[in-house]
Amino acid sequence: MENVIELKNLTHKYGNKLVLNNLNLSVEKGRIFGILGKNGMGKTTTINILMGFLRPTSGVCKVLGEDSHKISPKTRAKIGLLHEGHIAYDFMTIKQVEKFYSNFFANWKKDYYYELVNKLHLSENHRISNMSCGQRSQVVLGLIFAQDPELMILDDYSMGLDPGYRSLFIDYLKEFVSTSEKTVLMTSHIIQDMEKIIDDAIIMGYQKLLLHTSLKNFKESFHCYQLQRSTTTDNLEADNTISNIETIKNKVNLYSFEDITQIKNYLTLKNVSLDKIKEIPLGLEEAFIGLTGKY
Repeated sequence: MENVIELKNLTHKYGNKLVLNNLNLSVEKGRIFGILGKNGMGKTTTINILMGFLRPTSGVCKVLGEDSHKISPKTRAKIGLLHEGHIAYDFMTIKQVEKFYSNFFANWKKDYYYELVNKLHLSENHRISNMSCGQRSQVVLGLIFAQDPELMILDDYSMGLDPGYRSLFIDYLKEFVSTSEKTVLMTSHIIQDMEKIIDDAIIMGYQKLLLHTSLKNFKESFHCYQLQRSTTTDNLEADNTISNIETIKNKVNLYSFEDITQIKNYLTLKNVSLDKIKEIPLGLEEAFIGLTGKY
C-alpha cells in the first residue's frame, strides 16, 4: 500500500520545550485517519510540519513523496487544508471566494462547492465576514471539496459547526472518500463524530505516539474492567498490563489491552479479590480517555 505521509524520527522543539520526540508514523493512501490527543500533545504542530509551515528540529517528514518543507506548488495543489476553521479572504462574497480559489487548482470542481454551501440558504452575494463561525467553516469545507485534493488535512474541522452541519459534513466526506482513493487526516475534539468515519486512530501522548491502529482493532482489543475498591486495589499501579487505573468512590476501573482471563490471573497474583469483576463496554471516546487519562 502506498504511503501518502511518512514521518521518521520526527522531533520538534519550541526553544527548550520538546513537543515531538522521535515520532514514526506512516499514513496509507485511501483511508481516513483520526489524530486524537489532549491539548498540547502536538497535533497542530504535526500538521504545521506536514504543511511546511514549520521545519522540524530533526527527522524526516514526507508528504506525497516530497520533503514537507520543500513541497512543490504542483504537489501543494493536491493537498486540501482546513486549519482550525479559518478563511483568509472574509471580505469576499460566497461567489467571489469560489472564483478566486478556482484559479489555483487545475481539478477544481465548482459543483462540489455550491452543493455544500447552498445548504446555508444564503445569497451568492452574501459577504463571508457577515457569517457566523459555523457558516464560515461550511464555506471553507466547500472550498476544500472543490479542490478535489488527493490528501485532505482537517485540523479541528468541527469548530463552529452545529450537530446538523457536522452530520452533513460527515455524510459528504464519506461519499467523497468512497468514490475515489482519497486520504484524510483529521483532528476534532468531538470524538463521537470521528468514531463514525475514521478507519484508523492515531493517539498522541506527551512527546510520543501512544497508538496507531485501526479503529476496529482498538475498540476490540482495549478493555475496561470494573471491580470493587479495596485496600489491595489501592496498591495497584499502571504497568505493562494495566494501562490506566481510575477510582470512583467504591469502584475501580482498570484499562488494559489484555483479555479478561489474563487480567484475572494478574489480579490473583496481586491478591486482589475478583468478586463482581465485569467488563464495561467502551466507545472510542471512553477508550481514548481510558488510555490517556482524564487529566
